[in-house]
Amino acid sequence: MLTSQELLNDPRVAQAKELLLAALRDHSQKITGVRPGREEHRTEYADALTRLANARGGAPYFPYISSGLGNGPWVELGDGSVKLDFIVGIGVHGLGHSHPAMLNATIDAGLEDTIMQGNLQHDAYSLAMCERLIGLAKKFEAPLDHCLLSTSGAMANENALKIAFHSRFPATRVICMDNCFAGRSMALAQLTDRPAYRMGLPKTLDVDFIPMFHPSDPDGTTRGAMEMLQKHLARHPGEYACIWLELVAGEGGYYPGTKEYFEGLCRVCHDNNVLVIFDEVQTFTRLSQPFAFQHFGLDAYADLVTLGKITQVCATLYGDQLKPKGPILSQTFTGATASIRAGLAVLDILEEKGCFGEKGWNMERHVYFAKKLQALAERNPGKLSGPYGEGMMIAFTPGDGSAETAKTMLQRLYDLGLMGFLAGSNPNRIRFLPPPGITTHEHIDIACEIIERALSESN
Repeated sequence: MLTSQELLNDPRVAQAKELLLAALRDHSQKITGVRPGREEHRTEYADALTRLANARGGAPYFPYISSGLGNGPWVELGDGSVKLDFIVGIGVHGLGHSHPAMLNATIDAGLEDTIMQGNLQHDAYSLAMCERLIGLAKKFEAPLDHCLLSTSGAMANENALKIAFHSRFPATRVICMDNCFAGRSMALAQLTDRPAYRMGLPKTLDVDFIPMFHPSDPDGTTRGAMEMLQKHLARHPGEYACIWLELVAGEGGYYPGTKEYFEGLCRVCHDNNVLVIFDEVQTFTRLSQPFAFQHFGLDAYADLVTLGKITQVCATLYGDQLKPKGPILSQTFTGATASIRAGLAVLDILEEKGCFGEKGWNMERHVYFAKKLQALAERNPGKLSGPYGEGMMIAFTPGDGSAETAKTMLQRLYDLGLMGFLAGSNPNRIRFLPPPGITTHEHIDIACEIIERALSESN
């Protein structure tokens, strides 16, 4: 037996774990619903928020500093208030707050020899994560053979672009969908269809856009996207390395496409030697299958896939035919030891909970949440429209859909105890990413009660 295994099997470790898990359970179970901040913490908390704004060069979007403790979707803040967290770091905390599986994973990680894993030196759980993701991706025979771990979704996306350009050299152009969000690095800011995110930055890539699918005109937007794609390919023959596809537009407004829409685009791209990249940094594990490309039946077109957020560590998946011929892929860190172990634990629990499948927990809760929002829309005409999204990605449009209306509604929800975030433009929406591993109907009921209270307070 390895010495490391002897350490993990030491009864003192098991006893320490039991004590910590019991303490966590005893204290986290006190956090069971929305509550306001406490007066005795008000001044200290306000001071901490001011210092945070000064330290980071700007105020955080929400006046949010966690106390460090929560219970599922409930999170306690430093002022003693409790929020129902239905945005979880924009999709990061798939088991919510203070889940015992996360404590268990991080204890085991803390017993390892290093707190970070890297390109030069790996632990066994780095291998386990790579093999787990490849296995999930190949469930329906997608041609994905390799997995490169990285510390952020942006880095995973950058690696996908590097592989694509390397494989299709000298092609230098990228095709994206309108309203795309790929990240904020120098390269990814060019793919992201938000001019404000490129303000003052030099141009780094040539990117052309096509219309994304819209349910109000499915045939027209599908046809328009195909026509625009054909025009781009004809105008710049041989110059495109890849097409970048979000199968559910996250930042763009929670617009899911259809198999017909995406399949037509993918087929034309493959016919023209253009690689297909599926950006699943936000969608991974939130639909009927682990991958959104599986949900839409697009496995055959998956040349490269990126994922992250909910796995705590991010990754780029690609086929053997795309293995770089030169040393273009490397990084000091592939992920924190705790992140990798925690990510594996998240995947275990999502599968154990039955999140996947056409009638799995993800899709069942979407239907439940959607019906509740639809009922709210009917009771509050003109104040809410929707719902939008797919699986454990759901949104609504407040009022006239203006940026001001959406921001006002988002702040009102926060003040009442529900956390969401913005998405889209024209219209602007409120989006939710409930933690898929622990969200119940009761949590959704409470969220909808808060939304209705916020609507009743709106003009």
